[in-house]
Amino acid sequence: MTRLNGKTAVITGGATGIGLASAKRFIKEGAFVFIFGRRQEALDAAVADLGSNARAIQGSVSNEADLDRLYAAVKSERGTLDIVFANAGAGSPLPLGQITPEHIDDTFDTNVKGTIFTVQKALPLMGPGGSIILTGSSAGTTGAPGFTAYSASKAAVRNLARTWAEDLKGTGIRVNVLSPGATATELAKEALGEEGQKAYGAMTPLQRMADPAEIGAVAAFLASSDSSFMTASEVAVDGGLAQL
Repeated sequence: MTRLNGKTAVITGGATGIGLASAKRFIKEGAFVFIFGRRQEALDAAVADLGSNARAIQGSVSNEADLDRLYAAVKSERGTLDIVFANAGAGSPLPLGQITPEHIDDTFDTNVKGTIFTVQKALPLMGPGGSIILTGSSAGTTGAPGFTAYSASKAAVRNLARTWAEDLKGTGIRVNVLSPGATATELAKEALGEEGQKAYGAMTPLQRMADPAEIGAVAAFLASSDSSFMTASEVAVDGGLAQL
């Protein structure tokens, strides 16, 4: 497939997990991809895996200067930008009664503020036919016990797409949300262990967790012209978890 042939994409949180799987799929379909993340070692390993159609920029989505460096690199090498996958995210459990201001700031700085500035700073490089993809979560629909800040931040991301679809009227740029459920990333496997993975999988009608490549496939669909009449939408790739 070459649905993304000649397209330039930015993927934040692109060195591992869903971001890396999406980068692989984008490149397979013909795109040139800039991945952006905090850990240089992981970025280097990802680029070695992805090959010559990938570049890595180190930085944090919560740091505007880092995002400026990212988009300066895109402009310098490619000139324009077709796809932004605002995938970087953060979240950790802290039950009601123990929530701190620092916990809220850490979560919202990445998931909400980071998403906003990832997109806002990309817009000068984008034009008609551009696609913006935001990573939501099934937790933004159902809630998740102990994950107050994370769940609320992902509900906010869902609303960003609705608001921005209005703001982007007339530009030809679309914005949609991709909302995964439990996904068997390397980090999730390490954190949950085999029994934990089975428990999370059992919560879905499909009785398993997602493979990151399954999420990447949907990201490629949203990035391509196959989804050309979709904007402000949410695509749930959650094995039915938040649908029942």
